[in-house]
Amino acid sequence: MSLSKLATLLLFSARALAHHSFAAEFDARKPVELKGTLVELEWVNPHAWIHMEVKDETGKVTKWDCELGSPNLLMRSGWRRDSLKKGDVIIVNGSAAKDGTNLANAKTVKLADGTRVFNAGSSGEAGTPGAPVQ
Repeated sequence: MSLSKLATLLLFSARALAHHSFAAEFDARKPVELKGTLVELEWVNPHAWIHMEVKDETGKVTKWDCELGSPNLLMRSGWRRDSLKKGDVIIVNGSAAKDGTNLANAKTVKLADGTRVFNAGSSGEAGTPGAPVQ
């Protein structure tokens, strides 16, 4: 095998391993609703990310990371890089990570006033491609 073919094979293998299925990391039976302040909207492949701070009833702030769909999927759903701005209060509904960390797969994202910011999750809404089977 030539060096260039080996390099190409390794590149695609690493990329395939980096991507995961919804069911491998998240539990559709563990819904979460997170209301907090957007720290950063990370617009990267294969999934965009929301990084937010959520305050509990005692005032303790916890950082949460919420996986979205790919930037391409988000743009086709009406998102733009500036759909959310740092400091926005947002509400994320989705599924919690299986391992109990502060990680979620965002299904929907709303502004504090309840305005929905389109479909968000890499799992998709029920009935759309990639949505988990309930």
